Parts: sequence; C-alpha cells; structure tokens
Amino acid sequence: MIEAVMFWNEPNNLSHWDFHLDPDWSLYAAMVKLASEAVQAENPRLLKVLGGISPIDPGFIENMQNQCVLEYMDVVAVHGFPLDWNHWTIHEWPEKLEEIRAVTELPIWVSEVGVSTFGAEEVQEFGLRKTAELLIGRTERIHWYSLYDLPKAWPATTRHKEAEGSSYYRHFYMGLLREDGTPKPAYKYFPQYAPSLGICQWFHYGDHRLEAAVRHMRELGVKYLRTGLSWADSTRPGAEDWFDRQMNLLDEFDITITFCFTPEGKGISPHHTSPPRDMEEFADFCARMVRRYAL
Repeated sequence: MIEAVMFWNEPNNLSHWDFHLDPDWSLYAAMVKLASEAVQAENPRLLKVLGGISPIDPGFIENMQNQCVLEYMDVVAVHGFPLDWNHWTIHEWPEKLEEIRAVTELPIWVSEVGVSTFGAEEVQEFGLRKTAELLIGRTERIHWYSLYDLPKAWPATTRHKEAEGSSYYRHFYMGLLREDGTPKPAYKYFPQYAPSLGICQWFHYGDHRLEAAVRHMRELGVKYLRTGLSWADSTRPGAEDWFDRQMNLLDEFDITITFCFTPEGKGISPHHTSPPRDMEEFADFCARMVRRYAL
C-alpha cells in the first residue's frame, strides 16, 4: 500500500539533480509544485514528501519555503551517512534533526540512513544499533539503506564514478545482505528495531532480487518500505509490466514511493539528473503512477 509519494531523491546533491542547470532550484520548485497538485488531484489522502535531502542543509529547506514549495508538502525528509560520507559524527543525529526543525514545522522523516561494510562488516553492526538508539522516537519514519549490496557489475548512481575513490566504492556495500544474498552480522539484529526501522531498497528495472527481497523483509519484520518508480524507466518497452510486478509484490508494505530520474530525451540535457524541459510531463507521470497503484 502506498502511504506517501516523494518528489525526487536528494535534489540538493549534484549526483541526483544538475543544479548547474538550475542554480537556485527554481526549476525543481516549479516541478514539485506541479507534481504535488497532480498527485493531490488523484489521491488527496497520500502524504506528499519533499525529496530527501543530502547533505542535511537547513538553507535548502529555507529556499523551498521561500519558493512556496513547502505549502504543497506534508513532510520533509533527510538522508544521513555520518560513518561514510558526511562530515559529522553519528552522535550528532539529534542535532541534525533539530537544525531542520528550526526552519520548518513540517514533520521530518529520515528516508535514508545506513552504514557501509566497505572497511569492516562489524562497523555496520555498531552503526545499526547506534542509529536505532539515536533516531527511534525522534522521527516518525526511518528507512535503513539498504537491504541488499549493490551488485559489483552494476554502476552506482553518482556523477563521477570511480574518480570518487573510496567514496564511490562504499555505495556497493550498504546492504544487510551481500550481493550473493547471504546475511551480514547486522542482519540478525535488525528485527530488534523493526518495525520502527523500515527499509529503503531501490529495485533496478527487471531486478532479479525482488521476490527474495520480499521474503527477507518479512523475516526482518519490516512494515515500512521506501522505493522508487523511475520516470526514465517508464519509457522502456514493457515498463508497465515491470512496474505492475514490482508494486504487486510490494503491496503488503506501507510504501513511500519516490518519483525521479529524467528520461534522456526529456531533459534540458540528456541525463537522468537534468531538470525536464516540460515540467508538466513529470507531473503527468506522477499522476499516472498514483492512478495505477494508489487508488
């Protein structure tokens, strides 16, 4: 069951939104307002969530407030990875939430938080325990990123790939499960914190892990799931069949569905991070997905 829709993923991160083409995020703001109106018209019960931000930046939230975007939202969301990418410690999580609460009265969700096992699997076990201690009770939704490691044969969604060094390779080790489906040490502790901790798991087009993921999430006691439907994937042959299969299998969870990724032919530049040339087309995609899966 879809409980919420999120508009884009990490819009203040160059790996996911090309702000060289949109330096003041006015295009993003216009796109989100149109998409929110389209979703509202289809299903006013759905929660509308501003794309989870990374880094956690109160200035970005103030920008969205000044551009009247937050008037259309029910929730704002943040992402944090202090043991891997952020320049702050895991113990600062409460302060990071307060920084955002200081600039908005909207509820704050943590829609991605996790720990890579790039250096040692034991680090993830510590990170899971400490994250649960610091966040449960302080926010209504917490989505642990992620269930599965990213297969090494697949690219991570970043702009500069291997040139990022170890920062890039950490993307491949965020799962509670290794690429071959075997559990890491932290896996056995996750049920202690479910359902307060949910899962964020992105499924690639035609993802072979989908059925197994459902079984694992049941085993872990997961209730809340964040995943995505890619606008870019919607242009592939057979896209609706894949979307139908994905959403039917995931229907038992309370889903925050993220709408993102621009088809190459529809962006200002031919890249999935590009603002679309026609904002109405993204809004139409959001409305179609809500009509198909959330009515």
